[in-house]
Amino acid sequence: MDFPRPYLKVYQEAGIDWDVKFEPRSLHSLLFNSAQKYPQKTALIFYGKKISYAQLAGAVKRAASALYEMGLRKGDRVALMLPNCPDFIIGYYAILSLGGIVVNTNPMYVEREIEHQVNDSGSRMIITLYDLYFRVKNVRNNTPLEKVMLTGFSGKPESMPDDTIWFPDLYAQDRPPVPEAEVDPVEDLAVLQYTGGTTGVSKGVMLTHYNLYVNSQQVDYFFASEEKKQLILGALPFFHVYGMTTCMNLAMAAGTTLIPVPRFVPQEIAKLINEYKPTFFPGVPTMFVAMLNYPEFKEYGNVMEYNSGGAPMPVDVLLKYNKLLEGTGSVFTEGYGLSEASPVTHCNPGFGVRKPGSIGVPFPGTDAAVVDPATGEFLPPGEVGELVVRGPQVMKGYWNMPEETAQVLKGGWLYTGDMARMDEDGYFYIVDRKKDMIIASGYNIYPREIEEVLFEHPKVQEAVVAGIPHSYRGETVKAYIVLKEGESATEEEIIAYCKEKLAPYKVPKLVEFRKELPKSAVGKLLRRKLVEEEKRKMEAAEGKQ
Repeated sequence: MDFPRPYLKVYQEAGIDWDVKFEPRSLHSLLFNSAQKYPQKTALIFYGKKISYAQLAGAVKRAASALYEMGLRKGDRVALMLPNCPDFIIGYYAILSLGGIVVNTNPMYVEREIEHQVNDSGSRMIITLYDLYFRVKNVRNNTPLEKVMLTGFSGKPESMPDDTIWFPDLYAQDRPPVPEAEVDPVEDLAVLQYTGGTTGVSKGVMLTHYNLYVNSQQVDYFFASEEKKQLILGALPFFHVYGMTTCMNLAMAAGTTLIPVPRFVPQEIAKLINEYKPTFFPGVPTMFVAMLNYPEFKEYGNVMEYNSGGAPMPVDVLLKYNKLLEGTGSVFTEGYGLSEASPVTHCNPGFGVRKPGSIGVPFPGTDAAVVDPATGEFLPPGEVGELVVRGPQVMKGYWNMPEETAQVLKGGWLYTGDMARMDEDGYFYIVDRKKDMIIASGYNIYPREIEEVLFEHPKVQEAVVAGIPHSYRGETVKAYIVLKEGESATEEEIIAYCKEKLAPYKVPKLVEFRKELPKSAVGKLLRRKLVEEEKRKMEAAEGKQ
Protein backbone atom coordinates (compact mmCIF):
# COMPACT_ATOMS: atom_id res chain seq x y z
CA MET A 1 0.00 0.00 0.00
CA ASP A 2 1.27 3.49 -0.85
CA PHE A 3 1.48 6.01 1.97
CA PRO A 4 -0.04 9.51 1.74
CA ARG A 5 2.41 12.39 1.19
CA PRO A 6 0.34 15.61 1.24
CA TYR A 7 3.35 17.45 2.72
CA LEU A 8 4.90 17.55 -0.76
CA LYS A 9 2.31 20.21 -1.68
CA VAL A 10 3.70 22.51 1.02
CA TYR A 11 7.07 22.46 -0.77
CA GLN A 12 5.53 22.71 -4.25
CA GLU A 13 3.37 25.73 -3.35
CA ALA A 14 6.41 27.52 -1.89
CA GLY A 15 8.60 26.66 -4.88
CA ILE A 16 11.01 24.77 -2.62
CA ASP A 17 12.55 21.45 -3.68
CA TRP A 18 11.69 18.59 -1.35
CA ASP A 19 13.70 16.06 -3.30
CA VAL A 20 16.98 17.90 -2.82
CA LYS A 21 20.15 15.81 -2.96
CA PHE A 22 23.14 16.33 -0.66
CA GLU A 23 26.48 14.83 -1.69
CA PRO A 24 27.99 12.50 0.93
CA ARG A 25 30.88 14.25 2.66
CA SER A 26 32.79 13.94 5.92
CA LEU A 27 31.37 15.78 8.90
CA HIS A 28 34.56 17.70 9.66
CA SER A 29 34.50 19.13 6.12
CA LEU A 30 31.79 21.51 7.41
CA LEU A 31 34.37 23.41 9.46
CA PHE A 32 37.26 23.21 7.00
CA ASN A 33 35.14 24.35 4.05
CA SER A 34 33.84 27.37 5.99
CA ALA A 35 37.39 28.18 7.14
CA GLN A 36 38.49 28.28 3.49
CA LYS A 37 35.57 30.50 2.47
CA TYR A 38 35.48 32.82 5.50
CA PRO A 39 38.91 32.67 7.23
CA GLN A 40 38.57 36.02 9.02
CA LYS A 41 34.91 35.66 9.95
CA THR A 42 34.11 35.14 13.64
CA ALA A 43 33.28 31.49 14.23
CA LEU A 44 32.85 31.60 18.03
CA ILE A 45 32.17 34.15 20.74
CA PHE A 46 32.89 32.71 24.19
CA TYR A 47 32.67 34.97 27.24
CA GLY A 48 33.43 37.94 25.00
CA LYS A 49 36.43 36.35 23.27
CA LYS A 50 36.15 36.06 19.49
CA ILE A 51 37.71 33.19 17.52
CA SER A 52 37.87 33.34 13.73
CA TYR A 53 37.29 30.39 11.41
CA ALA A 54 40.99 30.37 10.49
CA GLN A 55 41.96 30.26 14.18
CA LEU A 56 39.44 27.53 14.93
CA ALA A 57 40.49 25.34 11.98
CA GLY A 58 44.16 25.84 12.89
CA ALA A 59 43.53 24.72 16.49
CA VAL A 60 41.65 21.67 15.24
CA LYS A 61 44.50 20.65 12.92
CA ARG A 62 47.13 21.08 15.65
CA ALA A 63 44.99 19.12 18.15
CA ALA A 64 44.54 16.37 15.53
CA SER A 65 48.30 16.18 15.03
CA ALA A 66 48.84 15.76 18.79
CA LEU A 67 46.11 13.12 19.07
CA TYR A 68 47.68 11.23 16.18
CA GLU A 69 51.04 11.28 17.97
CA MET A 70 49.22 9.86 21.02
CA GLY A 71 48.01 6.92 18.94
CA LEU A 72 44.51 7.90 17.83
CA ARG A 73 43.59 6.09 14.62
CA LYS A 74 40.56 5.56 12.43
CA GLY A 75 37.73 3.80 14.24
CA ASP A 76 39.04 4.57 17.74
CA ARG A 77 36.44 5.93 20.14
CA VAL A 78 37.09 9.06 22.22
CA ALA A 79 34.77 10.18 25.03
CA LEU A 80 34.07 13.92 24.97
CA MET A 81 32.72 14.94 28.39
CA LEU A 82 32.51 18.73 28.27
CA PRO A 83 29.97 21.53 28.52
CA ASN A 84 29.63 23.96 25.60
CA CYS A 85 33.00 25.64 25.07
CA PRO A 86 35.60 26.09 22.31
CA ASP A 87 37.50 22.97 23.46
CA PHE A 88 34.42 20.82 22.85
CA ILE A 89 34.35 22.02 19.25
CA ILE A 90 38.12 21.69 18.78
CA GLY A 91 38.18 18.19 20.23
CA TYR A 92 35.11 17.10 18.28
CA TYR A 93 36.40 18.04 14.82
CA ALA A 94 39.98 16.96 15.58
CA ILE A 95 38.78 13.45 16.48
CA LEU A 96 36.62 13.28 13.35
CA SER A 97 39.43 14.44 11.04
CA LEU A 98 41.50 11.42 12.13
CA GLY A 99 38.61 9.05 11.46
CA GLY A 100 37.97 8.68 15.19
CA ILE A 101 34.49 8.32 16.66
CA VAL A 102 33.20 10.91 19.14
CA VAL A 103 31.40 9.43 22.15
CA ASN A 104 29.29 12.28 23.50
CA THR A 105 29.26 12.00 27.29
CA ASN A 106 27.14 14.10 29.61
CA PRO A 107 29.42 16.06 32.01
CA MET A 108 26.79 15.61 34.72
CA TYR A 109 27.24 11.83 34.65
CA VAL A 110 28.26 10.16 37.90
CA GLU A 111 30.90 7.43 38.13
CA ARG A 112 28.57 4.52 37.38
CA GLU A 113 27.28 6.18 34.19
CA ILE A 114 30.76 7.17 33.01
CA GLU A 115 32.07 3.66 33.57
CA HIS A 116 29.17 2.08 31.65
CA GLN A 117 29.47 4.39 28.66
CA VAL A 118 33.27 4.20 28.39
CA ASN A 119 33.19 0.41 28.64
CA ASP A 120 30.26 -0.02 26.28
CA SER A 121 31.86 2.20 23.63
CA GLY A 122 35.40 0.93 24.23
CA SER A 123 36.74 4.49 24.50
CA ARG A 124 40.55 4.60 24.95
CA MET A 125 40.73 8.37 25.46
CA ILE A 126 38.61 11.01 27.19
CA ILE A 127 38.59 14.82 27.15
CA THR A 128 36.90 16.39 30.15
CA LEU A 129 37.01 19.30 32.62
CA TYR A 130 39.73 19.48 35.26
CA ASP A 131 37.00 19.85 37.89
CA LEU A 132 35.41 16.56 36.77
CA TYR A 133 38.58 14.46 36.76
CA PHE A 134 37.87 12.95 40.19
CA ARG A 135 34.90 11.08 38.73
CA VAL A 136 36.99 9.69 35.88
CA LYS A 137 39.82 8.79 38.27
CA ASN A 138 37.47 6.76 40.46
CA VAL A 139 36.51 4.46 37.58
CA ARG A 140 39.55 4.64 35.31
CA ASN A 141 41.05 1.31 36.39
CA ASN A 142 37.78 -0.42 35.46
CA THR A 143 37.80 0.95 31.91
CA PRO A 144 40.02 0.78 28.79
CA LEU A 145 40.97 4.47 29.18
CA GLU A 146 44.63 5.04 28.32
CA LYS A 147 44.77 8.81 27.89
CA VAL A 148 42.94 11.46 29.92
CA MET A 149 42.98 15.07 28.69
CA LEU A 150 41.72 17.93 30.83
CA THR A 151 40.70 21.51 30.22
CA GLY A 152 39.02 24.31 32.16
CA PHE A 153 37.82 27.89 32.14
CA SER A 154 40.36 29.21 34.67
CA GLY A 155 43.62 28.31 32.96
CA LYS A 156 46.08 25.50 33.49
CA PRO A 157 46.56 24.41 37.11
CA GLU A 158 50.05 24.56 38.69
CA SER A 159 50.29 20.78 38.69
CA MET A 160 48.41 18.19 36.66
CA PRO A 161 46.99 15.14 38.47
CA ASP A 162 48.41 11.69 37.74
CA ASP A 163 49.35 11.24 34.07
CA THR A 164 46.70 13.61 32.67
CA ILE A 165 47.39 16.01 29.80
CA TRP A 166 46.30 19.64 29.52
CA PHE A 167 44.25 19.63 26.30
CA PRO A 168 44.84 23.31 25.32
CA ASP A 169 48.60 22.58 25.26
CA LEU A 170 47.97 20.22 22.34
CA TYR A 171 46.96 23.05 20.03
CA ALA A 172 48.85 25.95 21.59
CA GLN A 173 51.90 25.65 19.31
CA ASP A 174 52.67 24.59 15.75
CA ARG A 175 52.91 20.88 15.02
CA PRO A 176 53.66 18.97 11.84
CA PRO A 177 50.33 18.37 10.08
CA VAL A 178 48.96 14.88 9.67
CA PRO A 179 46.83 13.82 6.71
CA GLU A 180 43.09 13.60 7.17
CA ALA A 181 41.90 10.02 7.42
CA GLU A 182 40.15 8.56 4.40
CA VAL A 183 36.50 8.43 5.39
CA ASP A 184 33.58 6.73 3.69
CA PRO A 185 30.87 9.18 4.78
CA VAL A 186 27.99 6.75 4.23
CA GLU A 187 29.52 3.82 6.12
CA ASP A 188 31.99 5.22 8.65
CA LEU A 189 30.77 6.27 12.08
CA ALA A 190 31.31 9.83 13.30
CA VAL A 191 29.46 9.78 16.62
CA LEU A 192 28.13 7.34 19.17
CA GLN A 193 25.17 9.22 20.64
CA TYR A 194 23.81 7.49 23.72
CA THR A 195 20.07 7.81 24.15
CA GLY A 196 19.19 9.97 27.11
CA GLY A 197 17.13 7.62 29.21
CA THR A 198 13.45 8.57 28.80
CA THR A 199 12.78 4.96 27.77
CA GLY A 200 15.10 2.93 30.00
CA VAL A 201 18.35 1.26 28.84
CA SER A 202 20.86 3.67 27.30
CA LYS A 203 21.78 2.64 23.76
CA GLY A 204 24.64 3.87 21.58
CA VAL A 205 23.12 5.32 18.41
CA MET A 206 25.54 4.84 15.51
CA LEU A 207 25.53 8.03 13.44
CA THR A 208 27.67 8.15 10.31
CA HIS A 209 29.47 11.16 8.87
CA TYR A 210 26.78 11.40 6.21
CA ASN A 211 23.91 11.11 8.71
CA LEU A 212 25.13 14.16 10.61
CA TYR A 213 26.52 16.05 7.61
CA VAL A 214 23.27 15.74 5.70
CA ASN A 215 21.11 16.68 8.69
CA SER A 216 23.07 19.89 9.20
CA GLN A 217 22.63 20.62 5.49
CA GLN A 218 18.90 19.87 5.73
CA VAL A 219 18.57 22.33 8.62
CA ASP A 220 20.59 24.91 6.69
CA TYR A 221 18.41 24.41 3.59
CA PHE A 222 15.12 24.42 5.51
CA PHE A 223 15.92 27.68 7.32
CA ALA A 224 16.82 29.29 4.02
CA SER A 225 17.17 32.88 5.30
CA GLU A 226 20.87 33.70 5.72
CA GLU A 227 19.88 36.61 7.93
CA LYS A 228 18.23 34.29 10.48
CA LYS A 229 21.38 32.16 10.81
CA GLN A 230 23.91 34.97 11.22
CA LEU A 231 24.38 34.52 14.97
CA ILE A 232 23.35 31.26 16.66
CA LEU A 233 22.83 31.13 20.42
CA GLY A 234 24.23 27.77 21.56
CA ALA A 235 22.36 27.26 24.82
CA LEU A 236 21.53 23.63 24.03
CA PRO A 237 24.31 21.27 25.16
CA PHE A 238 26.47 20.14 22.24
CA PHE A 239 26.84 16.68 23.79
CA HIS A 240 23.11 16.29 23.13
CA VAL A 241 22.22 15.46 19.53
CA TYR A 242 19.80 18.41 19.18
CA GLY A 243 22.41 21.01 20.20
CA MET A 244 25.17 19.22 18.27
CA THR A 245 23.24 19.53 14.99
CA THR A 246 21.12 22.69 15.24
CA CYS A 247 23.73 24.82 17.01
CA MET A 248 27.29 23.56 16.45
CA ASN A 249 27.16 21.70 13.13
CA LEU A 250 24.64 24.14 11.64
CA ALA A 251 26.90 27.10 12.46
CA MET A 252 29.85 25.36 10.79
CA ALA A 253 27.74 24.37 7.77
CA ALA A 254 26.39 27.88 7.27
CA GLY A 255 29.69 29.60 8.04
CA THR A 256 28.04 31.73 10.70
CA THR A 257 28.89 32.79 14.26
CA LEU A 258 28.10 30.61 17.28
CA ILE A 259 27.85 31.70 20.92
CA PRO A 260 28.51 28.60 23.07
CA VAL A 261 26.79 28.79 26.47
CA PRO A 262 28.14 26.32 29.06
CA ARG A 263 25.03 26.36 31.25
CA PHE A 264 21.47 27.57 30.74
CA VAL A 265 20.67 30.38 33.20
CA PRO A 266 17.74 32.64 32.17
CA GLN A 267 19.44 35.80 33.45
CA GLU A 268 22.60 35.06 31.43
CA ILE A 269 20.62 34.19 28.30
CA ALA A 270 18.69 37.45 28.58
CA LYS A 271 21.98 39.38 28.85
CA LEU A 272 23.42 37.63 25.78
CA ILE A 273 20.29 38.42 23.78
CA ASN A 274 20.55 42.06 24.84
CA GLU A 275 24.28 42.33 24.08
CA TYR A 276 24.66 40.35 20.86
CA LYS A 277 21.16 40.21 19.35
CA PRO A 278 21.47 36.56 18.20
CA THR A 279 19.30 35.67 15.23
CA PHE A 280 18.63 31.96 15.89
CA PHE A 281 17.87 30.36 19.27
CA PRO A 282 17.16 26.61 19.28
CA GLY A 283 15.93 25.33 22.63
CA VAL A 284 13.62 22.98 24.47
CA PRO A 285 10.22 23.83 26.01
CA THR A 286 11.52 24.07 29.58
CA MET A 287 14.01 26.74 28.44
CA PHE A 288 11.31 28.77 26.77
CA VAL A 289 8.95 28.41 29.75
CA ALA A 290 11.75 29.70 32.01
CA MET A 291 12.46 32.65 29.69
CA LEU A 292 8.77 33.51 29.46
CA ASN A 293 8.67 33.74 33.26
CA TYR A 294 11.81 35.88 33.45
CA PRO A 295 10.78 39.58 33.43
CA GLU A 296 13.98 41.01 31.89
CA PHE A 297 13.64 38.72 28.87
CA LYS A 298 10.67 40.72 27.59
CA GLU A 299 12.61 43.97 27.85
CA TYR A 300 15.68 42.92 25.88
CA GLY A 301 14.24 42.60 22.40
CA ASN A 302 13.88 39.39 20.50
CA VAL A 303 15.75 36.78 18.54
CA MET A 304 14.67 36.60 14.88
CA GLU A 305 13.80 32.90 15.08
CA TYR A 306 13.17 30.67 18.07
CA ASN A 307 13.05 26.96 17.39
CA SER A 308 11.70 24.45 19.90
CA GLY A 309 12.38 20.71 19.88
CA GLY A 310 13.44 17.86 22.14
CA ALA A 311 9.97 17.52 23.67
CA PRO A 312 6.43 18.68 22.78
CA MET A 313 5.87 22.40 23.24
CA PRO A 314 2.67 23.12 25.22
CA VAL A 315 0.30 24.94 22.86
CA ASP A 316 -0.54 27.55 25.50
CA VAL A 317 3.17 28.47 25.83
CA LEU A 318 3.55 28.66 22.04
CA LEU A 319 0.55 30.99 21.78
CA LYS A 320 2.03 33.24 24.48
CA TYR A 321 5.25 33.51 22.46
CA ASN A 322 3.31 34.26 19.29
CA LYS A 323 1.55 37.08 21.14
CA LEU A 324 4.85 38.35 22.55
CA LEU A 325 6.47 38.36 19.10
CA GLU A 326 3.50 39.93 17.30
CA GLY A 327 4.63 42.76 15.07
CA THR A 328 8.36 42.24 15.79
CA GLY A 329 9.16 40.19 12.68
CA SER A 330 10.41 37.36 14.94
CA VAL A 331 8.93 33.88 14.62
CA PHE A 332 8.64 30.83 16.85
CA THR A 333 8.77 27.42 15.16
CA GLU A 334 8.44 23.93 16.56
CA GLY A 335 10.12 20.84 15.19
CA TYR A 336 10.72 17.21 16.00
CA GLY A 337 13.57 14.77 16.01
CA LEU A 338 15.20 11.89 17.83
CA SER A 339 18.75 10.69 18.39
CA GLU A 340 18.23 7.90 15.88
CA ALA A 341 17.70 10.49 13.12
CA SER A 342 20.63 12.85 13.81
CA PRO A 343 18.08 14.22 15.11
CA VAL A 344 15.78 16.47 13.03
CA THR A 345 13.03 15.02 10.82
CA HIS A 346 10.20 17.62 10.97
CA CYS A 347 9.69 21.33 11.49
CA ASN A 348 7.09 24.02 10.93
CA PRO A 349 8.25 25.78 7.77
CA GLY A 350 9.21 29.42 7.57
CA PHE A 351 8.10 29.26 3.92
CA GLY A 352 4.60 27.98 4.69
CA VAL A 353 1.86 27.92 7.31
CA ARG A 354 2.92 27.39 10.92
CA LYS A 355 0.35 25.41 12.89
CA PRO A 356 0.42 25.67 16.70
CA GLY A 357 0.60 22.22 18.26
CA SER A 358 2.08 20.69 15.12
CA ILE A 359 5.68 19.54 14.59
CA GLY A 360 5.30 20.67 10.97
CA VAL A 361 6.24 18.82 7.80
CA PRO A 362 9.06 16.35 7.09
CA PHE A 363 12.46 17.79 6.20
CA PRO A 364 13.68 17.84 2.58
CA GLY A 365 14.47 14.33 1.41
CA THR A 366 12.66 12.88 4.42
CA ASP A 367 9.48 10.81 4.28
CA ALA A 368 7.14 10.29 7.21
CA ALA A 369 3.98 8.28 7.74
CA VAL A 370 1.67 6.99 10.46
CA VAL A 371 1.23 3.24 10.83
CA ASP A 372 -1.13 0.98 12.76
CA PRO A 373 0.98 -0.40 15.66
CA ALA A 374 -0.85 -3.74 15.47
CA THR A 375 -0.76 -4.39 11.71
CA GLY A 376 2.01 -2.07 10.45
CA GLU A 377 -0.33 -0.74 7.74
CA PHE A 378 -0.14 2.92 6.71
CA LEU A 379 -2.99 5.01 8.11
CA PRO A 380 -4.80 7.86 6.33
CA PRO A 381 -4.73 11.49 7.54
CA GLY A 382 -6.50 12.08 10.83
CA GLU A 383 -5.88 8.66 12.36
CA VAL A 384 -3.50 8.09 15.29
CA GLY A 385 -0.71 5.53 15.00
CA GLU A 386 3.05 5.18 15.34
CA LEU A 387 5.19 7.74 13.53
CA VAL A 388 7.72 6.22 11.12
CA VAL A 389 10.36 8.13 9.15
CA ARG A 390 12.96 7.41 6.49
CA GLY A 391 15.73 9.59 5.09
CA PRO A 392 19.50 10.00 4.80
CA GLN A 393 19.76 11.17 8.42
CA VAL A 394 18.48 7.87 9.88
CA MET A 395 21.07 6.01 11.96
CA LYS A 396 23.02 2.92 10.98
CA GLY A 397 21.76 1.11 14.09
CA TYR A 398 22.49 0.64 17.79
CA TRP A 399 26.06 -0.11 18.88
CA ASN A 400 26.44 -3.85 19.56
CA MET A 401 22.65 -4.28 19.77
CA PRO A 402 21.45 -6.08 16.62
CA GLU A 403 18.15 -7.22 18.14
CA GLU A 404 17.21 -3.72 19.34
CA THR A 405 18.23 -2.35 15.93
CA ALA A 406 15.92 -4.82 14.16
CA GLN A 407 13.02 -3.69 16.35
CA VAL A 408 13.18 -0.08 15.14
CA LEU A 409 14.64 -0.31 11.62
CA LYS A 410 12.18 -2.18 9.41
CA GLY A 411 11.92 -2.08 5.64
CA GLY A 412 13.90 1.16 5.40
CA TRP A 413 11.73 2.92 8.01
CA LEU A 414 12.68 4.08 11.49
CA TYR A 415 9.92 3.30 14.00
CA THR A 416 10.04 6.22 16.42
CA GLY A 417 7.90 4.91 19.28
CA ASP A 418 5.89 8.15 19.18
CA MET A 419 2.15 8.17 18.59
CA ALA A 420 1.15 10.77 16.00
CA ARG A 421 -1.39 11.82 13.40
CA MET A 422 -1.07 13.67 10.11
CA ASP A 423 -3.62 16.21 8.89
CA GLU A 424 -4.86 16.67 5.33
CA ASP A 425 -2.12 19.24 4.60
CA GLY A 426 0.70 16.88 5.61
CA TYR A 427 1.42 18.47 9.01
CA PHE A 428 2.19 16.02 11.80
CA TYR A 429 1.09 16.14 15.45
CA ILE A 430 2.69 14.13 18.24
CA VAL A 431 0.04 12.65 20.48
CA ASP A 432 2.43 11.02 22.95
CA ARG A 433 5.11 8.41 23.32
CA LYS A 434 3.80 4.90 22.78
CA LYS A 435 5.41 3.80 26.04
CA ASP A 436 3.97 6.74 27.99
CA MET A 437 0.36 5.98 27.10
CA ILE A 438 -1.70 5.34 30.24
CA ILE A 439 -4.25 2.52 30.25
CA ALA A 440 -6.74 3.11 33.05
CA SER A 441 -9.85 0.92 33.35
CA GLY A 442 -9.40 -0.03 29.70
CA TYR A 443 -9.21 3.56 28.43
CA ASN A 444 -6.19 4.77 26.45
CA ILE A 445 -5.06 8.10 27.89
CA TYR A 446 -2.31 10.27 26.41
CA PRO A 447 -0.49 12.33 29.09
CA ARG A 448 0.21 15.20 26.73
CA GLU A 449 -3.50 15.98 26.32
CA ILE A 450 -3.82 16.47 30.07
CA GLU A 451 -0.56 18.43 30.28
CA GLU A 452 -1.88 20.87 27.65
CA VAL A 453 -4.86 21.60 29.91
CA LEU A 454 -2.65 22.05 32.97
CA PHE A 455 -0.40 24.53 31.14
CA GLU A 456 -3.48 26.67 30.48
CA HIS A 457 -4.01 27.08 34.23
CA PRO A 458 -2.80 30.59 35.16
CA LYS A 459 -0.92 29.37 38.26
CA VAL A 460 0.98 26.50 36.60
CA GLN A 461 4.56 26.96 35.38
CA GLU A 462 5.47 23.32 34.61
CA ALA A 463 3.47 20.10 34.58
CA VAL A 464 3.97 16.46 33.73
CA VAL A 465 1.45 13.63 33.89
CA ALA A 466 2.21 9.94 34.44
CA GLY A 467 0.41 6.64 34.80
CA ILE A 468 0.82 5.24 38.32
CA PRO A 469 0.15 1.55 39.12
CA HIS A 470 -3.32 1.03 40.63
CA SER A 471 -4.77 -2.19 42.04
CA TYR A 472 -8.22 -1.71 40.50
CA ARG A 473 -7.81 0.53 37.43
CA GLY A 474 -4.47 -0.95 36.33
CA GLU A 475 -3.05 2.57 36.17
CA THR A 476 -4.30 5.87 37.45
CA VAL A 477 -3.51 9.41 36.31
CA LYS A 478 -1.24 11.54 38.48
CA ALA A 479 -0.17 15.14 37.78
CA TYR A 480 3.08 16.65 39.05
CA ILE A 481 3.05 20.44 39.08
CA VAL A 482 5.46 23.33 39.64
CA LEU A 483 3.55 26.51 40.41
CA LYS A 484 4.60 29.97 39.31
CA GLU A 485 6.55 31.95 41.91
CA GLY A 486 4.28 33.35 44.61
CA GLU A 487 1.29 31.20 43.65
CA SER A 488 -0.49 28.59 45.74
CA ALA A 489 -3.08 25.98 44.78
CA THR A 490 -4.75 22.86 46.14
CA GLU A 491 -5.17 19.39 44.69
CA GLU A 492 -8.94 19.91 44.64
CA GLU A 493 -8.56 23.17 42.68
CA ILE A 494 -6.46 21.51 39.96
CA ILE A 495 -8.77 18.50 39.68
CA ALA A 496 -11.85 20.75 39.45
CA TYR A 497 -10.16 22.75 36.68
CA CYS A 498 -9.41 19.57 34.72
CA LYS A 499 -12.98 18.32 35.12
CA GLU A 500 -14.19 21.36 33.18
CA LYS A 501 -11.95 20.57 30.21
CA LEU A 502 -11.47 16.78 30.10
CA ALA A 503 -13.52 13.62 29.92
CA PRO A 504 -13.93 12.10 33.42
CA TYR A 505 -11.57 9.17 32.77
CA LYS A 506 -8.75 11.57 31.79
CA VAL A 507 -8.98 13.78 34.88
CA PRO A 508 -6.00 13.32 37.27
CA LYS A 509 -6.96 11.41 40.40
CA LEU A 510 -3.81 12.57 42.20
CA VAL A 511 -1.91 15.88 42.16
CA GLU A 512 1.52 16.49 43.68
CA PHE A 513 3.10 19.94 43.92
CA ARG A 514 6.88 20.16 43.63
CA LYS A 515 9.53 22.87 43.62
CA GLU A 516 11.12 21.29 40.55
CA LEU A 517 10.66 18.35 38.20
CA PRO A 518 13.32 15.85 37.07
CA LYS A 519 14.87 16.82 33.73
CA SER A 520 17.41 15.40 31.33
CA ALA A 521 20.60 17.25 30.44
CA VAL A 522 18.84 19.04 27.61
CA GLY A 523 15.87 20.01 29.80
CA LYS A 524 13.41 17.31 28.80
CA LEU A 525 10.96 16.43 31.58
CA LEU A 526 11.61 12.85 32.68
CA ARG A 527 8.26 11.18 33.23
CA ARG A 528 9.96 7.82 33.71
CA LYS A 529 11.84 9.06 36.81
CA LEU A 530 8.55 9.97 38.48
CA VAL A 531 7.03 6.56 37.69
CA GLU A 532 10.12 4.86 39.14
CA GLU A 533 9.78 6.94 42.32
CA GLU A 534 6.16 5.87 42.70
CA LYS A 535 7.06 2.20 42.24
CA ARG A 536 9.76 2.43 44.89
CA LYS A 537 7.29 4.05 47.30
CA MET A 538 4.79 1.26 46.69
CA GLU A 539 7.43 -1.43 47.16
CA ALA A 540 8.59 0.19 50.40
CA ALA A 541 4.98 0.44 51.65
CA GLU A 542 4.33 -3.21 50.80
CA GLY A 543 7.53 -4.23 52.58
CA LYS A 544 6.32 -2.60 55.81
CA GLN A 545 3.00 -4.43 55.73
